[in-house]
Amino acid sequence: MTAIKILIKGAGDLATGIAWRLHRCGCAVLMTEIERPTTVRRTVAFSSAVYEGRAEVEGVTARLVQDVREAWRVIDDGKIPVLVDPPAACKAEFRPDVLVDAVIAKKNTGTKRTDAPLVIGVGPGFCAGQDCDLAVETMRGHTLGKVIEEGCALPNTGVPGEIGGFGKERLIRALAAGTFLPRASIGDRVEKGQIVAECGGVLIPAQMSGVVRGMLKEGLEVEAGMKCGDIDGRCQVSHCFSISDKARAIGGGVLEAVLYGGKEKGYVSIHCKRDAVPER
Repeated sequence: MTAIKILIKGAGDLATGIAWRLHRCGCAVLMTEIERPTTVRRTVAFSSAVYEGRAEVEGVTARLVQDVREAWRVIDDGKIPVLVDPPAACKAEFRPDVLVDAVIAKKNTGTKRTDAPLVIGVGPGFCAGQDCDLAVETMRGHTLGKVIEEGCALPNTGVPGEIGGFGKERLIRALAAGTFLPRASIGDRVEKGQIVAECGGVLIPAQMSGVVRGMLKEGLEVEAGMKCGDIDGRCQVSHCFSISDKARAIGGGVLEAVLYGGKEKGYVSIHCKRDAVPER
């Protein structure tokens, strides 16, 4: 059986949850990223391969590649290639069966329904039947991970979803533009009011106590108000190094969309063969 070729735009933590699940199901996955990823949950994101050359999340390894030819070698080696290619121009050579836009930019940054035989949009900014064939909901709540066949994913509210009973106070945001300098590391326990980072010469205190679940890479240039990290009030250090419930739900939704959409498009065939009923 030929593997389904899937191109995923974006390699942040949510895109990684998608790629991890598709890869484990036997798909040939190629991910694209920007030159300077701003992923906060770096310990569970394949975007870290852009800086480190490789990244491993829950037993699956991603490697930075320079072109599609090298990407195929990495796929054949049982790993996920990550290519710096913001517009995903590699789709012309890779020729994916499915394109998944998981940039999570809260808007469509250029994906078109004609980019691949099946196009899946993840999160706000995508409308099934318009700029993508299917959309997958990313907002926490009853419809998280739902495959949308008609209509749009819910718009971005600008209000972070609650984790462990905490909402906006769990975020670490830059108080000034400039070079980001963390004062705490992912997995550290911090107290409310403790200085956890610095940007543009302005110190950033924690708005709550808990464990640092995400933190931008040191040295990135950020804008005032930009999300630079987050704190988890559940205080489970293991959560910092494993795929989140949200990413798993979205990954499951995309897997459903790939199989359902592929069945409709004709490149996925699923047959259930019943065993012969024994004679009495």
